[in-house]
Amino acid sequence: MTLRSLPLLLAGLLAAGAAHAGQADHVRAANAWIRVMPASLPAGGYVTLRNEGDQPAVLDGASSAAYASVMLHESSTDTGMGRMRMVDRLTVPAHGQVALAPGGYHFMLMSAATPVQPGQTVQVTLHFADGSTLATDFLAKPANAL
Repeated sequence: MTLRSLPLLLAGLLAAGAAHAGQADHVRAANAWIRVMPASLPAGGYVTLRNEGDQPAVLDGASSAAYASVMLHESSTDTGMGRMRMVDRLTVPAHGQVALAPGGYHFMLMSAATPVQPGQTVQVTLHFADGSTLATDFLAKPANAL
């Protein structure tokens, strides 16, 4: 390799990285909704993620302009006690799916910038470990929605 070819090599590597860090084209989101709670209580976010790719997709975060923070949690029941814990990442298997649903994995949407009302759509951007993202519209539903 000559010194002259180094800029071309670097440009190619940067272009490959930028393409990889863009839209998560291999992941599809379906049935995305938010359970809006009264007052300033956190909302719950639910969605089914389908990975159409040949490699696992690792969800490692989310963000939304409508909320100060979005965290991934898992609810469980142990000896009759309901528990909730924060989760750093969630793997969607290759050619598989994972449901974020009431009673299991879900997003906790904290501190709405302005009150979110049932019927509104809120965009949440899902972040994956490979640097890709997936902007997803979540339909706001009332607290008693299932």
